[in-house]
Amino acid sequence: MTANSFALAYTSSVIFRPTQYDGKSVDRYSRHAVSDCRREEHVGYRADGDPEFTEDFVVLSYCRCPAANRWVFHFKEMFVGQRWANDPELFRQANQSPSDMIFSTSVLMRKYLHVCYYSAYSDKPRQSINGRDVVNHIPSRSGDTSMPENQVHDHTSFSGEKLLAEGLAEIIHQAVKDKRSCLMEHETKEILEGIGIKTTVFFTARSEDEALDLSEKIGFPAVMKIVSSDVIQKKDADCVKSNLNSAEDVRRAYREIVETSQYQHIEGVAVQKLATGIESIIGVTRDPGFGPLIMFGLGGVFVEVLRDVSFRILPITEKDALEMIAEIRGAAILEGYRGAAVDLESLGQLLLKISQLVIENPEIQEINLNPLFLYPDGYLAVEARMFVSPPSPRDNVTPTGRESLHDFFYPKSIAVIGASSARGKLGYNVFWNLINHDFPGVIYPINPGIESIKGLKSFKSILDVQEPVDMAVIIVPAGAVEAAVADCCAKGVRYVVIESAGFAETGEDGKKAQERIKKIIHEHGGRALGPNGAGVINTHHNMVQSIGQLSELRRGNVGLIAQAGVYAAGILTGLSHVMDFGIVATIGNKMDINEADILEYLSEDDHISVIAMYMEDISSGKRFVDVASRAAVRKPVIVLKTGRTEAGKKAVSSHTASLAGNDEINNAAFKQSGIIRALDNEHLFALTRAFSKQPVPKGNGVMVITYTGSLGVAATDMLYLSGMRLAVLEPYFQKCLENILPPYAWIGNPVDCSFSMRPEQVKNLIEIGVESNDVHSFIVIIQGEMLSSCVEVMKNIDYKAKPVACCVAFKEFMIDDVVRMEQAGIPVYATAEMAADVLSKMYHYGVRRQSAMADSITRHLTRYSLSVDDRPVRLRLITPGDIGLWTDFVNSCSKNSLWLRFLSPFSATPERAQRFCNFDPEEEIAIVAEMKDGDKYQFLGIARLIKNKRCEGEAEYAVLISDLWQNKSLGHILSEQCIELAKKEGYKTIRAETLQQNYSMLRIFRRCDFVLDSKDENMVSMALKLS
Repeated sequence: MTANSFALAYTSSVIFRPTQYDGKSVDRYSRHAVSDCRREEHVGYRADGDPEFTEDFVVLSYCRCPAANRWVFHFKEMFVGQRWANDPELFRQANQSPSDMIFSTSVLMRKYLHVCYYSAYSDKPRQSINGRDVVNHIPSRSGDTSMPENQVHDHTSFSGEKLLAEGLAEIIHQAVKDKRSCLMEHETKEILEGIGIKTTVFFTARSEDEALDLSEKIGFPAVMKIVSSDVIQKKDADCVKSNLNSAEDVRRAYREIVETSQYQHIEGVAVQKLATGIESIIGVTRDPGFGPLIMFGLGGVFVEVLRDVSFRILPITEKDALEMIAEIRGAAILEGYRGAAVDLESLGQLLLKISQLVIENPEIQEINLNPLFLYPDGYLAVEARMFVSPPSPRDNVTPTGRESLHDFFYPKSIAVIGASSARGKLGYNVFWNLINHDFPGVIYPINPGIESIKGLKSFKSILDVQEPVDMAVIIVPAGAVEAAVADCCAKGVRYVVIESAGFAETGEDGKKAQERIKKIIHEHGGRALGPNGAGVINTHHNMVQSIGQLSELRRGNVGLIAQAGVYAAGILTGLSHVMDFGIVATIGNKMDINEADILEYLSEDDHISVIAMYMEDISSGKRFVDVASRAAVRKPVIVLKTGRTEAGKKAVSSHTASLAGNDEINNAAFKQSGIIRALDNEHLFALTRAFSKQPVPKGNGVMVITYTGSLGVAATDMLYLSGMRLAVLEPYFQKCLENILPPYAWIGNPVDCSFSMRPEQVKNLIEIGVESNDVHSFIVIIQGEMLSSCVEVMKNIDYKAKPVACCVAFKEFMIDDVVRMEQAGIPVYATAEMAADVLSKMYHYGVRRQSAMADSITRHLTRYSLSVDDRPVRLRLITPGDIGLWTDFVNSCSKNSLWLRFLSPFSATPERAQRFCNFDPEEEIAIVAEMKDGDKYQFLGIARLIKNKRCEGEAEYAVLISDLWQNKSLGHILSEQCIELAKKEGYKTIRAETLQQNYSMLRIFRRCDFVLDSKDENMVSMALKLS
C-alpha cells in the first residue's frame, strides 16, 4: 500500500507553507479552505496556533484502508517546539517514534491538534484537491470575529449551530443510506469526540505480533476487543479480553478473539489501555409513545442486578440532568462516599450533550456508553455503541386547549342518541341524569320508537332536529354507532360522546369499526370522546352524562380523568360524601380526545384546583409530558397508573385495547413533568382530598399532636423518611405547652396529650403551633370516640394558611363523624403514616412548583450578566438555598442603608432569612446581583417586587445595594429588570415608598420614569404606570 506525502504548516496568516502535492503546489487550495471554514465544518488537521510555535508543523501521510473503506492517517515526522516535545500528555516518552500508529479517534494530540475525521464509508469528500479525497479544517485566529479563540475547540459553544459538524453527521447519514443499523465503534467514538466527549484511544492490530507491539507501546494492563461490523455485543460474544498484563496474555487473547469470531467478518483486533475509575453507564433508546429517552446509572452490578438507574425523556434541561444523577440509589458514591467525589458538573454536561446530539439527529435510535468511567476531573467513555435507522415521522399533534374544548365542557344543547324511557337501560340513565341535575341547556332525545321521554319530544333522527346541536351523546348498540356518528357529522354537531362499548377492546373487527368512525369524525372536523366510556360530568354546568344514575352532586374543585367509565361512576358514588368534584371525564378507548387533551383543558379551568387521573396507558407520551409539565405548574396533578406488572399489562390490554408501556419510563415521565404518582386508589384520593381542602405547606416543619406516643413515633418515622421533619418550638412556646399538658407529660414535639386529650386542649395546642415560625403543618391524631366533639372545635380554628391532617385509627367505624370532619375541610386518614406521606407530597409539590415558576420567570430576564468595575456580575432570581448568602449580604450593609431600605432597624435573623428567601413566586419576585469572589459567591444587591393583594395588578417595589457597590448603576440595572419582569407578569402599576433623604433611590426612580404619587413629612410615594 503506497502513500502520498504532503506537508501542512500553520502560520499566523493561516496559510499552509507552500509544498508539493503530487508535484503541484497546494498553497491556493489552502486559502480556499480557510475561506470556506467560516460557513462549513471541514475535516483535517491543524496545529494549535499558539503564536510561540507558528512555524511548527506536522508531516503526514495518508492512505486508503481497504478493510475499513476509509481514509486513515499515519504520522511520518513531527517537528515540534521544546514545550510540545517535553509534554507528557503528548507521548509517554519524548523520544518515542509515533510512526505507523493508526489513529481511530482524535484523542492522542487533543491538546495541540484539532482533528475531525473524514466520514467513514463515504466516497464523497467534503473538499477535494486535484480530485483527491483530502479535506481541511483551518479556522482562522486572526481577523475572524465569527470564531472567537475560546470557541475554536468547543463545538457546543457555537450559538445557533448544531452540535454535530456536518462532516461527522455524514457518518450517520451514510450508514442509514447503506442500511447499516449499527455504527462501528471507531465511528461512534469519532462522533463523540467531535462534540467534545472524551473517549479512549485504541489501535487496530491485524496480527499477534502487531497486537503485542501496540500493547507494549501503550503500556500494560491492556484491553483487546474485536473490530467487526458483525459483532455488536462484544462482551456477550466473548470478544473482549480485559486486564492483560503480559505478552503471553496478549497473544492468548488475540488467538481467542480470532478463533471465537472465525465465522464473522473481522477487520482487526482493537488494543487499548485498561481504564479504571467509578464505572457508570449512559444509554439512549426510543419509546413508541414518549420518543427518545436517556438513562443514567452506576455500572456493573448496580445496573445489571440492582437496576439502579434513572430515566428522562429527551430533551432534558440542566436541572433534569442533575436530578437524574441525584436520584439513583448510589448517588452517595458519586458525591464522595469514602473517596473523592466525581466531577458532577462535567457529568451533567455530558448528559446534556447526549440529549442535544439525539434531538438534532433523529436517525439515532440508541446510544450506549458502557462502561463510562467517572473521575474527580472529568470522565472517559471506554465502550461506545450507536444504532441508527431512518427517522420516523413526528407525531401528529392535534391543537387543543381551552379555546377548543371549552364548549365541549359547557355545551348549550345536547342530543341523546339512544335515549330511553325504560328504567334500567343505559339510555334511560343518561337522559335521567341530564334532566334530574337541571342541565341549563336544551336536551333532544333521539329514539325512533318513542314519541316523548319525560315530557320532551323525541326525534327519530338527529337530522330531524331543526335547531343547532352542540353535542351528541351516543348510547346505542355498537353496530348502530357508525351511522349515528355519520348523522351527527351531517348535522354539523361539533362534539360527539360515544358511551357505547364493543369496539377496539373486543378485537380486530372492533378496531376496524373504531377506525372507520374516527375517519368520519376527522373528515368533518369534529371531536369525539370514547367509545367505551361514561361521558362527562361538569357540576359547574349541571351536566351529568354518566351511565349510572347519580344523586345530587355538590360543586367542587376536583377534576377527575378516568380511562374506565364504570370506575368513575363507582368512585363518585362513595367519594361524593367526602370530596366535591368539579369535572369528571371518562375517556374510554381514546379514539380521538385523550388524557392530554382533557388535562390541558382542566389546567386552565378556573373551577378546578387539583386534577386526579386514573390511567391504564398513555397516548402520545411526548405531548402528554409537555402538557403535564405546564399543568403541574398551575395546579397539582396526581396520577394512578396501573399496568405496572406483566400480568397487569395483559389485563389492561384486554380491558381497553391499550398498551400499558414500560413502567420505568412512565415513572420518569411523571417525575420530569412534576406529576405526583399515587401508589393505589386509596393513596390517589388521600392525596386528592388533601390538595383540594388544604393549602400547600410553606416549609417542612410539622407539629404532631397525639393521644398516644406510639402513633406519634409512627408519624415521626414517616416524616423523616419522606423528607419532612419535626418542627422545633421556640422556648416561649415550649413554656406555653407546660401550661396545657399534664404535669407528667414530656414537653416537646410530638406533643403527647395521653388519654387526657380534650377538644379544647387540641385547640390550644394548634394555636401555639400556628404562632410558631417553625411549624408549617399539623398532624392531629385523635381517639375515635373523641372525633365528634373535635369537629366543630377544629373547624373554627384560624390556621393561618398552615395545612392540617387528621388521623383516626379504624376510622371506618366512626364514618359519620369522619364525613363531618371531611366536609369541614379537614382530611381524615386511618394511619399516621398516610397523614405524614400526604403532607410530604404536598410540601415537595410546592417546592417543585416554586422552582418551575422561578425558572419560567427567569426566562423573562432580558439581561443575565454585566460588568461592574471590570468584574463579572450575574443576575438571577433568589432561591430558598440562598439563606447563607442573603445573611452575609445583610450583614455587609451599613445600618444606614438598612434603615433607608426597611424604614426601621433591621438585622439578619434566621426567621427573616426564611421569609426573604423562601416565598411564593406568584406573590413575590426577587432579583439578586451576584459576584464570584475566589471560590465563593456574594450578593451585591437585591431588588424585590411584591404583589399588592389589596389592589389588583399592582406591585410594590424596593431595592437594596451593598454599600461598597453603591453609585455604580447597579440599582438602576436591577430596577430596569424588575420593571421588565413586572410587565411580563401582567402588572399594571409599580409603587415604591422611600424616605425623602434617600437621594440615591429617588435618582433611580426618576431614571426609571417613576412619578410622584404622594408626599408627607418624611416619606415619598412614587408610581410607575406600565404599558
